[in-house]
Amino acid sequence: MKPLLETARLELWQPRPTDLADLFKLTLDEETRHFLGTFTPTPMDAFNRLLRNAGSWALYGYGTFAVRIKGTQRIIATCGVFRSHRGFGEGQGMDNVPEAGWIVHMDHWGQGLAREAMEAALAWFDQTHGHQRIACMIEEGHAASDALARKLGFATYGRHEPEEGATLVLYERLA
Repeated sequence: MKPLLETARLELWQPRPTDLADLFKLTLDEETRHFLGTFTPTPMDAFNRLLRNAGSWALYGYGTFAVRIKGTQRIIATCGVFRSHRGFGEGQGMDNVPEAGWIVHMDHWGQGLAREAMEAALAWFDQTHGHQRIACMIEEGHAASDALARKLGFATYGRHEPEEGATLVLYERLA
């Protein structure tokens, strides 16, 4: 097997069953999870994320990539465009559209890897699936992800304030 995409420093792979252990380890660190909601990672959670991501690839032809440093096996991030159903309600614009997202292990923060991976993933998505609206959501106060979203061409269009948990800022990149 080979990665679907390569950048100067990274390999972007479609999901595979052998990713499970690394996906679990990716979110074990509390600092990495700081802006990812209130979940406690479990092997079942990692398995469900793997299946959800593989399902996005199977049903829609795109999904989140497992990101590795070139020539290594460890997953250091997940980045890409995927299909999800957030259920935020009418007018929130997060359901039935492609959604962008990225998680980078804290050991690799501040190196521009999320931007490098997301630029490659978005270029591939646009070329393969055509330019279309892509949404994303970022927990309020996550300055690094907000800055990255803006660099990638996303603009704020709303907010979602759940009954429990942090407020989410909603972004979109228009076609």
